[in-house]
Amino acid sequence: MTKELKSKKVVAAMSGGIDSSVAAVLLKKQGFDVVGVFMKFWSEPAKNGICAKNRCCTPESEKRARLVAREIGIPFYVFNLEKEFKMKVVDYFLKQQKLGFTPNPCVVCNKEIKLGLLLKKALALNIDYVATGHYVRAGRGYKLLKGRDKNKDQSYVLWKLNQKTLSHLLFPVGGYTKDEVRKLAKKFNLPVLNIPESQEICFIQTTVNNFLSRYLKQRQGEIIDIKGNTLGEHNGLHFYTIGQRKGLNLPDGPFYVLDKDIRKNILIVTKDERGLYKKELIAKDINWISGKEPKLPLKIKAKIRYRHEPAPAVIKKVGRSKYKVIFSKPQRAITPGQSVVFYNSQEVLGGGIIA
Repeated sequence: MTKELKSKKVVAAMSGGIDSSVAAVLLKKQGFDVVGVFMKFWSEPAKNGICAKNRCCTPESEKRARLVAREIGIPFYVFNLEKEFKMKVVDYFLKQQKLGFTPNPCVVCNKEIKLGLLLKKALALNIDYVATGHYVRAGRGYKLLKGRDKNKDQSYVLWKLNQKTLSHLLFPVGGYTKDEVRKLAKKFNLPVLNIPESQEICFIQTTVNNFLSRYLKQRQGEIIDIKGNTLGEHNGLHFYTIGQRKGLNLPDGPFYVLDKDIRKNILIVTKDERGLYKKELIAKDINWISGKEPKLPLKIKAKIRYRHEPAPAVIKKVGRSKYKVIFSKPQRAITPGQSVVFYNSQEVLGGGIIA
């Protein structure tokens, strides 16, 4: 252990899962002065005596995180961030859905809560770094790089990071594969093996539509085809997303959601799936991780959803705060509200919101 590391204090964000648990152990073994923190997020109010659980922070998760902290010999604290999570993440999600968009709440959560508010609290306590179990890597000069495990890479949801934040972040498992992390958990005898992983939105327990129906009013409107023929009626544009096939309940299908006319409250569908493929998109609310806009136009690879394979494209500016992304080949279901993230090989250059 070097004197330099021994004096460096790190808050390890511990969810009770395998990735954050192994991250905390690795930091301790590298010689950092580690403090474990479990964050409690918002979950739906109790109904009929039953309280809905947020998948990220169940009582069982907290218990596992506490056990890991005890096992490796580090202090452990619980931060209650329910109010902030509701305001910054859940309310944002509902607002965007009400406007007819399809937002990614994980992007906002990482910026505002997991790597925003937590870091702010840590720095106020004179702690040097915050570490998480994200599968990403930090490059020289505070660059954000993809995780080594291509299947687990989480760089897509971290495009809102900036230089100041990155200078205080550590990603201990970013250079490992998931299989290697599992082996480390077994080697360290951590009580986190065989925990099922979830890719769903953490604060939604059933389906997105069930959740939305409890918080947003139904607003009926027409469903039309590309020729303008009325085919049926919808109960609210927020219940649909571009490319969706299931749940339309239209005869003579299958139909796909092609577009939404927000102003007229009309859902536009098509039988021809080829209509979902488009070569261009407009992006807004751009963030460049370096803090500086690169020389444009620029050849990049762009990713339009979490499980989308980054595709060759050119980005250029088309207004004071708007950018156009032009793909080499048409991409399926470009969805307003989702993030588009820009890559140069392994490096995340930044991203924006699809308009």
